[in-house]
Amino acid sequence: VRLCDASPWIAHSITQSPILLDELLHPAHLYNPSDQSAMKEDLDLRLLRIEEDDLEEQMDALRHFALAHKLQIAACEITNVLPLMKVSDHLTWLAQTLLEKSLWLAWQQMVAKHGNPSDEQGEAVLSPEFLILGYGKLGGIELSYGSDLDMVFLHNATVNKYTLGERSLENGVFYTRLGQRLIHILNTTTRAGQLYEVDMRLRPSGASGMIVASIKAFEKYQTQEAWTWEHQALIRARIICGQNALADKYLLIRGQILAKQRDLAQLKQEVGEMRQKMRDNLGAQSAGKAQFQLKQDAGGIVDIEFLVQYLVLAHSAEHPSLLQWTDNVRLLETLANQDLLDAQQSDALYQAYIAYRSLAHRRALQNQKLLLSPNELDQAGLKNHIDTVSKLWQQVMNSTQ
Repeated sequence: VRLCDASPWIAHSITQSPILLDELLHPAHLYNPSDQSAMKEDLDLRLLRIEEDDLEEQMDALRHFALAHKLQIAACEITNVLPLMKVSDHLTWLAQTLLEKSLWLAWQQMVAKHGNPSDEQGEAVLSPEFLILGYGKLGGIELSYGSDLDMVFLHNATVNKYTLGERSLENGVFYTRLGQRLIHILNTTTRAGQLYEVDMRLRPSGASGMIVASIKAFEKYQTQEAWTWEHQALIRARIICGQNALADKYLLIRGQILAKQRDLAQLKQEVGEMRQKMRDNLGAQSAGKAQFQLKQDAGGIVDIEFLVQYLVLAHSAEHPSLLQWTDNVRLLETLANQDLLDAQQSDALYQAYIAYRSLAHRRALQNQKLLLSPNELDQAGLKNHIDTVSKLWQQVMNSTQ
């Protein structure tokens, strides 16, 4: 009752999935959030009871597992067992655990149907030459309860070779189908609901591009065709799971792209124009409304993200430590350590960012959107943060340096 009173999101989750009532019988477990290894162990145990070829039951098990752990994390947030940063860590670990298992299930199904892909010698490839990259909140370790997953899939298959089953496919086609199968496992609404909404629009060439790109195609696109905003997105791109050799190739490409020498005036103009376009199309203030859109309006979350991304693209060539992290908090710390922001600026942006994200989490638990009325804005005490972020945006983006 206390949890449902504190969060309509929890009440709705239990209403939709009464099986979650079982979780409330074990308070010691409910208020003791699982780390990533415990999550993996729990998921493995749940799937052990299900036949390997029963995809429907497997998908339901993934969904029940996700709901149970989200309830556990929400309960810990409401009762202050977990602070904000740890809440996002746990929600991100949960997504990673589910992605790793979903990839393996998709691989098993594809191999059962078409046989293993083959290498240059015609030998069977026994594990997927496949990589899941997390972008956006997934890449930045900032997931909330209802976040979708921004992802890009890469493969490193030998070209012009085929799988070794009776219903043989060319290797590249096999990996495209594997990507589609993975999206099906995540995206499909079953009787237990949807696991995650998947957003693949950041892949090379966007909606018109291949669901799974080869690592060579990815490198060519990023080098020759990608827009500046796509390089901004690459700052937050993080390896979620997949083949180690392919992960190493990706990290090399990411480093080379982000550390390019850039014309700073042109970079500043392109970042500023894209930010203005987003405010015009997605912000509340631009539509003449009195409300404040926490993410998109001037002085909001995206201003901080774009400031960080501009500084990373502008200075990574001379400061390679900027390539180490994908989350805004540690990037702000690194920018301060490298004297690219002074300590006061970095701390002001950090405090605003944490305040915004804390409010976003609270509103998610209340099933509320990120559109705040003037009253709600005053109650949240964000006015100083909005003014500070707007002022720093003007200082950095309108300076001649």
